Amino acid sequence: MLGILRALRLGQTPQRASIFQQCHGNGIISPNKLSSGFGCVTSSPPTMQLKGLENVTVSEVLMTKGQEKIGSWLSCQVDDAVINAMKNMAENNIGSLVVLKSEGHLAGIVTERDCLKKIVAQGRSPYHTQVGEIMTNEQNLITVTSDMNILQAMRLMTENRIRHVPVIDGKIVGMISIVDVVRAVMEQQNGELKRLNDYIKGEYY
Repeated sequence: MLGILRALRLGQTPQRASIFQQCHGNGIISPNKLSSGFGCVTSSPPTMQLKGLENVTVSEVLMTKGQEKIGSWLSCQVDDAVINAMKNMAENNIGSLVVLKSEGHLAGIVTERDCLKKIVAQGRSPYHTQVGEIMTNEQNLITVTSDMNILQAMRLMTENRIRHVPVIDGKIVGMISIVDVVRAVMEQQNGELKRLNDYIKGEYY
């Protein structure tokens, strides 16, 4: 921060002082405010780094998981043994599975937390307990849509103390976790810090 202060003192223009106040007050400069103050034009297409979290949607977060993950997710059946669901999650390093009915319709989701609280903590056998007995069923399922703002999704997950939510657009189109949300936040903040660094180095006029 001292480096920023020195840079601003060298060229004491009202715009630079205003930028410093934003940085000092909020911790991060908004890319929109930064570019509007200097008439900066960039040829790069909009990304999460440039748009700001208030404009990032769940769909864009899904895309950051890789093209092969869009519209795909891992699932199990209602009548599967819990042990098989646990193995599926462990082998794929994930924390939840979509649970489907026999006809392929959404029945709910099962998470690692369900396995811990309803199997391990209660001393039940994962070999003789079906997924349908411990899952969160569709009636109680909290979901998001692909066009929902990521900040809204984050608030929903925080308020309900959940880490995984299905993305539903009439039908399930994906899953996001709190890890995906945190990654989006970090990417956006890194983009803002880069723009601040570019400004200090004189790349904005």
